[in-house]
Amino acid sequence: MRFRLSHVPVRVTLAVSAAMALLGVSAAVPLAWSASPSAQSLQSNLNQQQARARSLSASTGQASRLIDQLDGQISLVTQREAAVQTRLTAARTALGAAQIAVVHERELLTVLESRLARARQALSRQLVSEYESGSQSIVTVVLQARGFADLLDRLHYLHMAEGEQKTIVHATTVAKARAESAAARLGQLEDRDQSTADAVATEARAIAGMNALLQSKRSALQRVRAIQVAELAATRSRQSQLSHELTVVEAQQAAASVTTSGSPIPYGGAGASGGWAIPYAIVLCESGGQNLTPNSAGASGYYQILPSTWRGAGGTGPAAYLAPKSEQDRIASILWNNGAGASNWVCAGIVGIH
Repeated sequence: MRFRLSHVPVRVTLAVSAAMALLGVSAAVPLAWSASPSAQSLQSNLNQQQARARSLSASTGQASRLIDQLDGQISLVTQREAAVQTRLTAARTALGAAQIAVVHERELLTVLESRLARARQALSRQLVSEYESGSQSIVTVVLQARGFADLLDRLHYLHMAEGEQKTIVHATTVAKARAESAAARLGQLEDRDQSTADAVATEARAIAGMNALLQSKRSALQRVRAIQVAELAATRSRQSQLSHELTVVEAQQAAASVTTSGSPIPYGGAGASGGWAIPYAIVLCESGGQNLTPNSAGASGYYQILPSTWRGAGGTGPAAYLAPKSEQDRIASILWNNGAGASNWVCAGIVGIH
């Protein structure tokens, strides 16, 4: 049996080919058959098929083990990938918060700078006004006051006005310095969070690439195993066919050795091993005298009886091969019916018993 891989991408095909080479898989070579193969050639070909089946079975098992190993590695990498994604989400959240804080501090700094500029301008205008109007002496203030209470109010007002402007300038200067410090600190925090997020993102991409590579290898091995399973099934089918052909040839040879020219085998000819409910030549053709497990059609046991036939004749158990030989002999004798039921066995016609 030959398999075509032309539909598989080149990269995957190379991976499959490498895996096939590793596991010892090769295309099945069709066997050459003569028109009438001898028992010896059939046995040789059967041996070849059996050896190939063992090799394919071992290769399939090895491929399965490699796939199991890859499954374990993929599971670990997937868990690590999930953990890194969690870290990446946290890092990006922290970065977003730092960026918002930086924006807020810079906006506050802009407001404080504007207030400081206005306060300085107000203080400057006040100083210029006092300079241009000339300094009032305490005597002038006293003389201009309309009573003692008015004098106190004038003195208090002048003192408060000057002090208020100085307080505003000082407070705004201090706030501006704090805002500048906070903005600088948050800027450093933003840079650090950005570096962390970038590093975690790089790690996440690396792990994702590793996971993809493992998945690709696993896919390639699965294709190899599928090819092996198909080849193994075909080999076992051919093996079964060869076994049947060999049994038929051996039965024909046995029949030829125990019959006279042109004379059919009588029912009483039990064969060399004796103890059979039907002619030995038929037994030899059907099962080779072995208690065989069910074939593709379901027939089993020494007499190759189908399950439905077995149950219909009153056989004990679900199938012939599971019953003792004595039970199989009893059912076979019923089916044989003193030769009237010879047609129940295909091999009866093959060995010349009708």
